[in-house]
Amino acid sequence: MKNTRPFYLSSILVLALASCGGTQKMVTVDAAKVDQMPLKTSKITEKQLQRWSHLDLVKDTIPGMSVDKAYAELLKGKKVNKIIVAVVDSGIDIEHEDLKANIWTNPKEIAGNKKDDDNNGYVDDLHGWNFLGDADNEQLELTRIVKKGNDGSVQYENALAELTKKKTELEPNKQQLDMILAADAAVTKQLGKSNYTLAEVKAIKTTDQGLAQSQAIMSQILAQFADKKAFDAEMKEFKEYVYDQLNYNLNTEFDGRKPVGDNPNDINDKKYGNANVIGPKKESGKHGTHVAGIIAQVRGNGKGGDGVASDVVKIMACRAVPNGDEYDKDIALAIRYAVDNGAKVINGSFGKSFSPNKQWVYDAIKYAESKDVLFVHAAGNDAEDIDVANNFPNDAEPKGAEFADNVLTIGALNYEYGSGLMANFSNYGKENVDIFAPGVKIYATTPNNTYEYLQGTSMASPNVAGVAALIRAYYPSLTASQVKHIIMDSGTPLNNTITLAGETGGQTTLGAISKTGKIVNAYNALILAEKTVKK
Repeated sequence: MKNTRPFYLSSILVLALASCGGTQKMVTVDAAKVDQMPLKTSKITEKQLQRWSHLDLVKDTIPGMSVDKAYAELLKGKKVNKIIVAVVDSGIDIEHEDLKANIWTNPKEIAGNKKDDDNNGYVDDLHGWNFLGDADNEQLELTRIVKKGNDGSVQYENALAELTKKKTELEPNKQQLDMILAADAAVTKQLGKSNYTLAEVKAIKTTDQGLAQSQAIMSQILAQFADKKAFDAEMKEFKEYVYDQLNYNLNTEFDGRKPVGDNPNDINDKKYGNANVIGPKKESGKHGTHVAGIIAQVRGNGKGGDGVASDVVKIMACRAVPNGDEYDKDIALAIRYAVDNGAKVINGSFGKSFSPNKQWVYDAIKYAESKDVLFVHAAGNDAEDIDVANNFPNDAEPKGAEFADNVLTIGALNYEYGSGLMANFSNYGKENVDIFAPGVKIYATTPNNTYEYLQGTSMASPNVAGVAALIRAYYPSLTASQVKHIIMDSGTPLNNTITLAGETGGQTTLGAISKTGKIVNAYNALILAEKTVKK
């Protein structure tokens, strides 16, 4: 899957590389007044940053979803029905200290007896299902299309052109990476340690031209980082990104599906995968664990961040998204599995620009709609207009009228209110992106009882899935379609000018790049839900 684990070089490294309970009234915020609000002048604190998506624009001058306000003023003592939220992703560390209390357990399945006790077609599916088995890395869909050979189709021609483009763009990144790694290795050898300081680098005395060049490179780069550990962490991510692309994602010789053992082009070949929803190793589920945490990490326990809906949800794990592009078959079957086993909300933080068997996924989305299940989907991280550029899955094929009314497509917000409100990677679309939500520097669970900031529309989507879960838990009579439109209708409208995502930037407004021109507001959504129920 493209951007399964979104990685964006920090602006620091980019620069370095370039150089080298009572009656409540719904708060309908006057967009003009909000737009005229003073910008936050003080730097956002670490405590605020860790939970900024829960804060309130008016109170905190931070464009969060007013989740804290909703809990404080609307939900105390209110009757609730717990619901299941399915996370279709890379796997989930269900043993994580801040998640394990909120993991779904199949009440009809007996653990470890190697039988399909509930006759749902999946043996020992105690917490969900792993549609990838022991597979981990995978090609992009365009790579798989090219690998099959030229069939004379437009799809093949487009895939080949895109593959060639990506490989060409990757080469400078590899050259820069190799140059920096070589410089780091030379300085490490000279100083006899890897965790050196900027002062120690500058103090090197040498007449060796190669070492002097390495000294200059590392001096320039380290000056942009807090310390060597911060640099090492950034480089580790950069190296993984580059070599995952070269070795797996864009490599036509790689076969990532072999460990699964099925035919991914046969939707009727369903007996595959296993019950290990964590995956072959916990680290494989970093993305999925983070997504699950945004929804369900325990609130107020002093560990990590807070889940939007931790008090009301159980997370069903559906592992279907590898380190590369997901297969249409896996996504379609994962959606159907989630629906058939009781999920009321499904989060899909995945996407790709080619989808040979997209109809299987469309049919699964329609099936979810028929069973009253909401599907919340990330808009993607390519800074593209998905009214024009392909982004699968979607709910309008061909582009135009929606074929289902149970899908929410989410763009990503930055935590700084003002011209930089839009995340600089987020996809957008007046017709195909419904609403925006927090997606930059979101703090949540990662494997092995750790916590990290990650960013992407992958993080914006579960923020909205969490809001949807709150509505469905507190107002269970509302349908998936009603919940979708409540979230869209109750958002905070903003008319101020913002910078459009992408290299060229430019000025725009949320109204020009999304269907609603709004940002999600949990407080308003819950009040509108109450009003809708009482009509």
